[in-house]
Amino acid sequence: MNKETIEALRQIEKEKGIPFDLLIDALEDALHSAYQKTAHAVPFSEVKIDTETGEIRVFELIFPPGQEPEVEGEETEIDTSMAERSEITPEDFGRIAAQTAKQVIYQRIREAEQGIVFDEYSTRIGEIVTGIVQQSDSRYTLVDLGRVEARLPKGEQVPTERYEHGMRLKAVIKEVSQNPKEPPIILSRRSEELVRRLFELEVPEISDGLVEIVGVAREPGYRSKISVISHSDGVDPVGACVGPRGSRVRMVVSELRGEKIDIIPFDQEPARFVAKSLSPARVREVILDDDQREATVVVPDDQLSLAIGKDGQNARLANRLTGWKIDIKSETEMNEDETDYTAAAPVEPQVVDGRCHALTVGGKRCPNAALPGSLYCGIASHQGSGGERGGERA
Repeated sequence: MNKETIEALRQIEKEKGIPFDLLIDALEDALHSAYQKTAHAVPFSEVKIDTETGEIRVFELIFPPGQEPEVEGEETEIDTSMAERSEITPEDFGRIAAQTAKQVIYQRIREAEQGIVFDEYSTRIGEIVTGIVQQSDSRYTLVDLGRVEARLPKGEQVPTERYEHGMRLKAVIKEVSQNPKEPPIILSRRSEELVRRLFELEVPEISDGLVEIVGVAREPGYRSKISVISHSDGVDPVGACVGPRGSRVRMVVSELRGEKIDIIPFDQEPARFVAKSLSPARVREVILDDDQREATVVVPDDQLSLAIGKDGQNARLANRLTGWKIDIKSETEMNEDETDYTAAAPVEPQVVDGRCHALTVGGKRCPNAALPGSLYCGIASHQGSGGERGGERA
């Protein structure tokens, strides 16, 4: 080492933010370890670096009789205050020092950069970033974010997408690791948060707080449903997300490689929200069971397959978006189910909870709401049970 090396360490301190003293300590420790591996190393020694000239000197530590440390290991701290020092720097130690210095400096710079990346990106989990695809293997796709590389693991990739070299893509930060053997930033293209963040980028009303995305349900690569609500009179939340001539939602769909998106207006009334969540299907009626959070949805016969969706996809997404367990029936099925109800002794007259008191043959209570002033719903066969007629109490 020489004075130029010391100046280089000072420059690293300025550019990388690694304290100069920390670099010197690391070099002294590494050089000491290197010396101990030489053929004529003494039992007790230390290495010192002159921080002005860069000169490296090795000293033997000579302890008073009876005060020698029992062992010396890499992690053993030795009280050297009582020891005398005698310089024993090997003639060829300069070559060893040069090699060691390069390795230590590179390692410390790498550790410092990883620490900086971790500190910066660990506070950005859930945010969206843009990068360029570098390469892919069986474990992950490597993405260049500019100053740092990130990885998109197989489990966070969308099965319908292919990531070609040089492709620009957006993803959300899912996790930041401190594993030095792999890129620290873990991205996701499967996350529902990606859909939310893309709309935030494209819709000014969302970033301004005029429109809020209440919920997102997604089957990556195929379809997503989002529920939106307006916090400002005169602002249509669905129209804001769709944009002029559909421009905003098209940008999101394009980034998601053609994934279909349904934008649903959120409604505080569960029945209306459930009905809207099954878009694009038309809904005839929604019957709620508040206790079980179950919703029976009646649709026209020609809307049944559309309401359920391919492989049940539309119904699954509606379930997750609303938080209700949805059972979809056609009008024909519902009419047939009415024949399964039979008259039964009504619940005690003083017990009025707003639900129809008719029971099925299997003993399950009708989920419909009772008509005003009645114990039964509007289904004719139910109104006749328990001595009521025309929805009025006898």
